[in-house]
Amino acid sequence: MTDLDKPVASPCVSVCALDEDEICTGCQRSIEEIGRWSRMDNLERRQVLLRCHERARASGLLF
Repeated sequence: MTDLDKPVASPCVSVCALDEDEICTGCQRSIEEIGRWSRMDNLERRQVLLRCHERARASGLLF
């Protein structure tokens, strides 16, 4: 199994709290993304991770 075949790991950091936009303050996933994660393929998971990164930057968590 190559690295591309391995399931993309969840970004969960066990800080599970939703903000007013229903985005987890720990991993930056939406409630829908969290619920669907186990059914997503790797491409969709990588797209979610990119959105998480963008959300973290927009909220000031990343510089």
